[in-house]
Amino acid sequence: MTQVFLGMPAPGHGNLFEEEPFPQAAHRELGNTQMRKNLRHATHTIRDKRLKVVGELPDWEQLRDAGAAIKNNAMANLEELLLQFEKNFIARGGIVHWARDASEANKIVTQLVKDTGSTEVVKVKSMATQEIGLNEHLETEGISAFETDLAELIVQLGHDKPSHILVPAIHKNRTQVRDIFLQEMPEVDPNLTDDPSKLADAARTHLRKKFLAAKVAISGANFALADTGTLGVVESEGNGRMCLTLPETLITVMGIEKVLPQWEDLEVFMQLLPRSSTGERMNPYTSLWTGASADDGPRNVHIVLLDNGRTRALSDRFGRTALNCIRCSACMNVCPVYERTGGHAYGSTYPGPIGAILSPLMTGIEAEDNGSLPYASSLCGACYDACPVKINIPEILVHLRGEDVDTKRETHKIPTQMDLLMKGGSWALGKGKNIGLLEKALPLGRLMAGKDKKIKKLPGIAAGWTQSRDIPAPPNKSFRDWWSDQKESK
Repeated sequence: MTQVFLGMPAPGHGNLFEEEPFPQAAHRELGNTQMRKNLRHATHTIRDKRLKVVGELPDWEQLRDAGAAIKNNAMANLEELLLQFEKNFIARGGIVHWARDASEANKIVTQLVKDTGSTEVVKVKSMATQEIGLNEHLETEGISAFETDLAELIVQLGHDKPSHILVPAIHKNRTQVRDIFLQEMPEVDPNLTDDPSKLADAARTHLRKKFLAAKVAISGANFALADTGTLGVVESEGNGRMCLTLPETLITVMGIEKVLPQWEDLEVFMQLLPRSSTGERMNPYTSLWTGASADDGPRNVHIVLLDNGRTRALSDRFGRTALNCIRCSACMNVCPVYERTGGHAYGSTYPGPIGAILSPLMTGIEAEDNGSLPYASSLCGACYDACPVKINIPEILVHLRGEDVDTKRETHKIPTQMDLLMKGGSWALGKGKNIGLLEKALPLGRLMAGKDKKIKKLPGIAAGWTQSRDIPAPPNKSFRDWWSDQKESK
C-alpha cells in the first residue's frame, strides 16, 4: 500500500493561471458581442430549467446540507479515505498511480499509453486532464487524443479553449458549430445544415470509427467511493459509456478531492448534481466501475490520483471548502460577471465564481495574474445560493482579496494609492469633526462637476469608478449641516 503524505502544500501547475489581469481580459471579451449573445441565451436556459426541477423537491435545502456535510467530512479525513480507496481498487484488479503535479501525471499517462503500443486514445470529458494539459503533452509524444464529448469535440476541432465547466462550447452557436464541422470533418456532407439533430448525426458518424478502433481510453471521474474502490462518471450523451467499456485499457485521471466515504453517499449527489448542472431530474448516463473484470470491459484499469495544488488548497482553513465543488457549474450560470465576460477571461481551466477561488487557492495568490481573479465578482451572493454543496464563494473571495493585498504590501514597501485611501477613510470616519472638515470641501466638488452637474473623471485609482459611470455633483450642503439648520430653525 502506498503511504500518502497530505498537508505538505505545493502549488499547482498546468492550465490554472490567469495570463493577464482579469479586468484587461474581461474588457477584451466584452467586445465579442456574438459570444455574449450565445452565453446569455445558454446560461438563462440552463438556470431556468434548474429552478424548475429544484422547486419540485421540498427537501432541497436538506439535500444541500447533506451534500456539504459529506464533502466536509471527506476533506477532513482525506488521507484515510484515499488509502481505503487505493486498497479496495487494487483488490479488484485496478492499478493506482499517484501524481504530485501536472508534470508527473502527464508522464504517467504517456507511459501507460506507450506500453500498449497505441498512438491514439479516445477521451471522456475531463476537467482534470484539461487542467494538466494532457492532450497537448500527448501530442508532443506522438499520441493523438480524440475528445468524444460533443462540446469538447467542437472545442477541439475549432482549435479553441473551453469556456464553461459543463458546456465547454457554450460560447458557440449552432451555425458556428456547423462551420467548424464543414471545415474540420473531411467525411461530412457539404450540405450539412445547422439543425441540432443533423449536427449530432455528423459528430456520431465522425466518432463511431474512433470508438470501435480505440485500444485506450482516458477518463476523468465525478466520484470515487472509498468503501468499494468504485469510480463513477455521469454524462448526457453515452460517449462516456462507449469509452469506459470498449477499449482494452482504461486510464482515469482524478483529483484527490473527488473521493467519498461510502456508496450510500451517491444517493445525495445523484439528486444534487443533475438538477444543478443540466436542470434534469435524473442523469441520462451514470457509469460505475470497480476495478477490472476478466469477462467484461477493459482488462487493464488504471487510476492516476492527482494532487496538483489540492493539498495547498486544503491547508487554507478559510478556502478549503472550495474542494467540495462537484463541478456542476450552477455558480457560473447565475453569475452576472461570467455571463458578460465568458470563461476565456479567467485564463484557467476553471472559470466563473468557482474558478476565481479555486485557481488562486491551488497555485497561490501571487502566481502570475491569479491575484486579480478574486476581484472578478460583485459579491452579490447568487453563486452561494445556487451551489448544491453550499460553498460560500463570496466569503472566500473576500478572504483571497485580503491575501492579495497582504502579499502586495509585503512586496511593495511604499504605500499604494489604496493604502492611502483606506488610511484617509479611517481618519475621516473615525471622528465626527473630521468628516465635518471634509464636508467643507463640497463646493470644490460642485466646481469639478461643471455646468452639467456631473463629475466625469477622477484621478488615480478612483478613475476606475468614473470609467463607466458619472458621479452626480454633491449637494449645496451636507446632511449634517442641513440637520443642524433644521434644529436651529425650530
